[in-house]
Amino acid sequence: MTIKEILSTTKHRPWKIPSESWTYYQEWNNAVFLHWQVALSELEKLVPKELEIDLYEGKPWVSLVAFTMQKIRPKYLPAFSPISDFDEINLRTYVKKGDKTGVYFLSIEAGNKLSCKIAGSLSKLPYRYSKMHRQKTMYSSQNRLFNDTLNLKYAIGHPLEEKTGLDTWLTERYALFQDTETAINQFEIHHIEWPLHTLEIENSEIHYPRFNKLLSPLPDSTHYSKGVQVIAWDKMKLKK
Repeated sequence: MTIKEILSTTKHRPWKIPSESWTYYQEWNNAVFLHWQVALSELEKLVPKELEIDLYEGKPWVSLVAFTMQKIRPKYLPAFSPISDFDEINLRTYVKKGDKTGVYFLSIEAGNKLSCKIAGSLSKLPYRYSKMHRQKTMYSSQNRLFNDTLNLKYAIGHPLEEKTGLDTWLTERYALFQDTETAINQFEIHHIEWPLHTLEIENSEIHYPRFNKLLSPLPDSTHYSKGVQVIAWDKMKLKK
């Protein structure tokens, strides 16, 4: 799709697209979603008090999303693949701030050292480098500093013709909130609705010691998507 077509596809959004000019284009491709229902008491230890934890039918969730970032670029510049293309894993939960719902990253990793530095510097998101490798139905990652390990083997199933309310709640998020020492940064994004497939986990090793009370070997829900083209706006600082 062209950027104009993406920006004009808005019926699925919970609020209007920002009126300001967008800042970045990027693609989130071949995405694996693993979701867990978790204990609110454990999650409250990890989410800043300025953000309200979002609940689905009274329960909080966390998701591990493993995908390939591609063609990321500023609005008026071309993509440069040695920097713009890299594998990424984020561990996120679901939050509210004011009248907007979004995600909050508990962890965010990239498989390219230079991309990590640039993305972290520009976005102020807590990027860190992990050694990653992926094939069509396999994704692996290792971070020596935190002793984090992910090894997944999976089978991609059929397209989801009808999404449940939970499917939509877990995937359709158009804001990101992240804390710094002085502020909560809010990022607005836009893309078409995620085209989802079923996903079956054939083998999994998920070892994130800092989050061992949140993650179990088998998630409660899974999805796969070929990906979306994403339009992003620059961060907005909200007072703590």
